Amino acid sequence: MTHATKNRTGTLDDIASDGHVFSIIAMDQRNTLRRMFTDAGVQASDDDLRTAKADVARVLTPAATGLLSDPTYGVPAIARANALAPGCGLLVAAEPSERRNFRGEPRTHRDPELDAQWLLDQGGDAYKFFLQLRADRPAPRPGEPDLVGEALAVVEEIIRDCRAAGVPVVIENLIYQLPGEELSARAREDAIIEAARALGDLDIDLLKLEYPGSAEGCRRLAEILRRPWAVLSAGVPFDQFTGIIKIATEDGGASGFIAGRSVWREVVNLTGAQRVEFLTSVALPRLDRLVAVASESARPWTEFSG
Repeated sequence: MTHATKNRTGTLDDIASDGHVFSIIAMDQRNTLRRMFTDAGVQASDDDLRTAKADVARVLTPAATGLLSDPTYGVPAIARANALAPGCGLLVAAEPSERRNFRGEPRTHRDPELDAQWLLDQGGDAYKFFLQLRADRPAPRPGEPDLVGEALAVVEEIIRDCRAAGVPVVIENLIYQLPGEELSARAREDAIIEAARALGDLDIDLLKLEYPGSAEGCRRLAEILRRPWAVLSAGVPFDQFTGIIKIATEDGGASGFIAGRSVWREVVNLTGAQRVEFLTSVALPRLDRLVAVASESARPWTEFSG
């Protein structure tokens, strides 16, 4: 892992290929991963989560440009097992474990202790922050918090902090249904576009965005974004995500992907040699296939003007 330095100057190439394309494995799940184990009939201990994360990193990071992991289980386990391949960058999830809300809507906040220097102290190469932004939500009524303004202010604070430390900023956004709302496919696409538009106005290095649902939606993203983005997998089946990457890169100008469960989902059903066999014979070829698709059609991040 990269050693921390106070005067470090990092770029997105720390988590990209020589061709400036992102092929990143995500395993920053904590509660989600525990639920996956439970659904598979396993009451997972903390050590089970650590072992799974180290196993995935050991087998898959030689083929990836980056690994997204969490500071609770993943980063310590991967460091202890020396499981991160040379040349594979490390993104660390820096969102607080406590989730806040206002009348059922997510309310963004940041843990001030999880700053850029904290990331460097863990050997991280890029700072990943997750939020749920509905930039198209109605304006707040008198006395209500401005959820959109709060979210954007948190991101701006992160950017200032990371710029001072020479750390690239990766912002992940997932939209959500407003209270009483039923999102149609078109409304969901519109919400993804409007959130991307709002975030695209900030000096973010890389956006991690949902697939808007169609080639047309990807073209709409390409029209408004002047900074690089990578499409996230959201746990869709592998075969489906392969097609999503192709559309996101060819029509949307995406610079690659950040994929998790679509590649390694079955690890929760396996242990020991069986898990290693699955990762080697199934998950790794899956990742290789995604890398090939991205390498063929992704737009290098260096082509964006910012």
